[in-house]
Amino acid sequence: MPVNELYVAVLPMINLSERFGHTEQFLTMFPDRKFATEFFEDEVDAYISTFERRANQYLVGGHVKSYTFKKEPAGDGRVIVKVVQHVG
Repeated sequence: MPVNELYVAVLPMINLSERFGHTEQFLTMFPDRKFATEFFEDEVDAYISTFERRANQYLVGGHVKSYTFKKEPAGDGRVIVKVVQHVG
């Protein structure tokens, strides 16, 4: 089965409209490792659990069959999250 390799990034968003100052964090995926967020080992499991559950629930359909998530060393004691998107 073909795959796409993606990387998790956390994007903080600050609202500048009527709800000025309201902040949220968004999880997203990029196809380039250089945009990946580097996580400390003790914080990444919660992100992976949340994202894996939501991705396999809401982002599957059409050619996208499933997602798997893997931690990879970032080189300084932190890790990045590689996402394998299974397509077919």
